[in-house]
Amino acid sequence: MNAPAAIAPDAPIFDAKAFRLTDAQSEIIARARNLGQSAFAARAAGYDRDARFPTENYRDLHRAGLLGIAIPKAHGGLGADYQTYALAAAEIGRYCGATALTWNMHVCSTLWSGPLADDLDMDAATRAEHERRRAIHYRRIVEDGAIYSQPFSEGGAAAAGGVAFGTEARPIEGGWRVSGKKIFASLSGHADYYGVLCTEVTEGEKASRRNTLYLAIPAQAEGVSVVGDWDPLGMRGTVSRTLIFKDVFVPEDAALMPRGVYFQAAMRWPHMFLTLSPTYMGLAQAAYDFTVRYLRGEVPGMPPVKRRMYPTKQIAVAQMHVKLEQIKALWFQAVTEACANPSKAQVLRAYAAQYSVMEGANELAALAIRTCGGQAMLKSLPLERIYRDSRCGSLMLPWTAELCLDRTGREALYEAGETDE
Repeated sequence: MNAPAAIAPDAPIFDAKAFRLTDAQSEIIARARNLGQSAFAARAAGYDRDARFPTENYRDLHRAGLLGIAIPKAHGGLGADYQTYALAAAEIGRYCGATALTWNMHVCSTLWSGPLADDLDMDAATRAEHERRRAIHYRRIVEDGAIYSQPFSEGGAAAAGGVAFGTEARPIEGGWRVSGKKIFASLSGHADYYGVLCTEVTEGEKASRRNTLYLAIPAQAEGVSVVGDWDPLGMRGTVSRTLIFKDVFVPEDAALMPRGVYFQAAMRWPHMFLTLSPTYMGLAQAAYDFTVRYLRGEVPGMPPVKRRMYPTKQIAVAQMHVKLEQIKALWFQAVTEACANPSKAQVLRAYAAQYSVMEGANELAALAIRTCGGQAMLKSLPLERIYRDSRCGSLMLPWTAELCLDRTGREALYEAGETDE
């Protein structure tokens, strides 16, 4: 009996030579792509069907060093910068959207506290204390495979940056007491630490966004609970149930950023909110990949029936290819120029990239469905899952598709401080 033929490695979404990537970048990105193709792709349907967290994938990510992708090399991580992480995350999203999206929540705890925080203003004492604290978090991840999450949403305007977070941290000796609620909290019940954005409040003071804290709360801490069901349209493996914090004691060393630094980051490093988009860049590529393979009769497990000879199919693939390349070019530019204090044009481009990826991924998936036809919608094949997962992107706070349009129009027409009065 002949052994099954080995699966040919997929080409990268972003060719190293064409996009001027270094050998070090290419190695990290290839590590993510190979893991996605060889292991995550086959598991994705089960996670989606059962709305089950991809625990096995996280064990693989730890073994591959990818839980520490953005942790500085001095702390045992891979030392990837923003662009490298984004390209690696897109490759993961190509094979399992839920894994890529939850991995982003984990990585942001290290990306924000690592290279992003290094760009921000701190006095020497504050920076030294931050270095000491983040080393604690990084050691847990690198050595023990600890998983961090990033519960953000609360059901109001806080996640969009409109008001202070309703989850409150009251300072006490040695730390804080935290109370509040986070909804759509990805990794709930599966993370080891919840990286919670909350408002530090003292008696008699009004809650302010300037007083936002970023605290790593142990999942097993007294007063932490996970409630509700999780049965959504797509991204089912994220297991984004509701988190409740009731008078939870959090020690000072739990701070992922010093006081005032998160607010500074939100004002000066807006690309920090673009990190959900790599997942959808990967899904856009996945929709195109499936269509080409389906029309060529190369989908594993299906009869080798070719459909590529019909002009209508060829035109549809051409339309998909053009749209995919447009999205890739804009998105790559946006993640490449991510930095502190970006120009107005760079911020507008980031909004445009976010909107284009989040909407474009689902448009490509819809066109793939129409082009491939009814058989491609079977749950034994990935296209219908890609379609459902991609539909969720435009809803993702803090930069939903609606908010991107709103901010783009306003900021294009008004300079800072301008009014019509």
